[in-house]
Amino acid sequence: MHKVLLVDDERIILEGISNIIDWEEIGTELIGTARNGLEAYDIIIKELPDIVICDIKMPGLNGLELVKRVSKEHPFIKFIILSGFSEFDYAKQAMEYGVKHYLLKPCNENIIIDAMKNVINELTSEENRERFLLDMKSRLEQIQPYVKKQLLKEFITSKTDGNRGIQFYEKLFHINFQEEEIRLIVFRLEGDYHYEHMFVIENLGEDLFAPSILSTNIGEYVLFLVNDDNFSSLQEKIEQLRTHFYEIYEMDMTVAISEVDSISQARRLYLEALECLNHRFYLGEGSIITKSDIRHEKQLYNFDYDGQSLCLLIKSGNWEKVECEISGFFHDLTERMLSTSLTRSYVMQLFLLVIQSSDSKGIQNYMEKMSSLMDMDTIQQMKEFFVMIAHEITQVHYERHKSNHSAVIHSMMDLVHKHLGDTELSLKWVANKVYMNADYLGKLFKQETGEKFSSYVTQVRINKAIEQIELMDDVKVFTLAEMIGFGDNPQYFSQVFKKYTGYSPSEYRKAYLQ
Repeated sequence: MHKVLLVDDERIILEGISNIIDWEEIGTELIGTARNGLEAYDIIIKELPDIVICDIKMPGLNGLELVKRVSKEHPFIKFIILSGFSEFDYAKQAMEYGVKHYLLKPCNENIIIDAMKNVINELTSEENRERFLLDMKSRLEQIQPYVKKQLLKEFITSKTDGNRGIQFYEKLFHINFQEEEIRLIVFRLEGDYHYEHMFVIENLGEDLFAPSILSTNIGEYVLFLVNDDNFSSLQEKIEQLRTHFYEIYEMDMTVAISEVDSISQARRLYLEALECLNHRFYLGEGSIITKSDIRHEKQLYNFDYDGQSLCLLIKSGNWEKVECEISGFFHDLTERMLSTSLTRSYVMQLFLLVIQSSDSKGIQNYMEKMSSLMDMDTIQQMKEFFVMIAHEITQVHYERHKSNHSAVIHSMMDLVHKHLGDTELSLKWVANKVYMNADYLGKLFKQETGEKFSSYVTQVRINKAIEQIELMDDVKVFTLAEMIGFGDNPQYFSQVFKKYTGYSPSEYRKAYLQ
């Protein structure tokens, strides 16, 4: 049972929550209640509850101060904050100390119970994780026999003395190596690792791959020599190991799986697995790589990309096309699977070309970031970095174009308002006035405003007509039509007016102005 303390300065709320919730049913025990923060703090120090349901505003020591003090001394205690709507900003401060649950008053029993269940799940997960880590530390104290680890290292790093050497170890460990068809699995941790990480992977693997023959670690690699198994089943076990490990440490790993052979070929299988890992640069961190993923026959060395089209797209400010062009470049480069150094050189050449589309200050800034690009482990990381820089530069050009476009659109709108009564007012007429192509101007207007130029003109005319109707004692349709650019066609004006307002001009005045 998880112990719960309830804290609120309002007696009605305190008694209400105490009595309405079946604490035992949800796996908890209400160990007490408190009317203020000071009283609650004393109980917390003595009883160490698992969960505290606490009001945010209380005399003496408020909820936030209570959370702050307890979180420093007993960070394992979980808080559920109760507060009024007006205190939300105040309550958010409590979340800086790890509070994840905030309930708005008034709240019913179901809301409180749901929050309690979520907290209980968090506590259970943390307890399981703690138990797991304690178990791992316990097993760490009982390290696998050193000789077995050294045996696998000997198999893969040097030539064994034929059958005589293998037979010696068969007698020592009571294993019949001669009858085993084996695979070698190599795990490579991504990120900074410690011996503890290696140990946990070995122990997880020994459980999952049982009966595995041997396991060891070399540098950043953890190796398993396993019996030949159904390949899809083997992949499933590897994914289970990776998932479990990630849940504990939030670290990923890349895996290489060798072909099947005998124990005497362990060294060859190890070299084959390392070759697979070399393709992590193309296939990405967190991949499971086999020999079938290495496509030597598809390597193409005549890679030619001058980058000028990409630079022109960047300067146009069209990010959609820029992104497509970059994806095409990296896709073609990945397909060729050239040497890592050659691939890096192609990326760097294009990077240098692209940053020249920036200003002098930008170029200097991006030049300083080149070393981080060179140090990236995979082509996917290089692509993501490349996309980020290209987007920054493209956005600058887009904003410049947008600013220029906005000025043109404002000129068009001014012309409409000034020449609203001119029957010749049209997109072509405006285009002549601003010395631009009419088709391009129409597309630009639609892009900037979201509507066609003709629709905009009509709407402005109808709005002007409504203004004039409000000033007229008697609606003169002919006068209105001539005034707002419909010329001597009052019938057409009436049709358009009704389409936009739902009324004829006369009906509109009667409906809204009388």
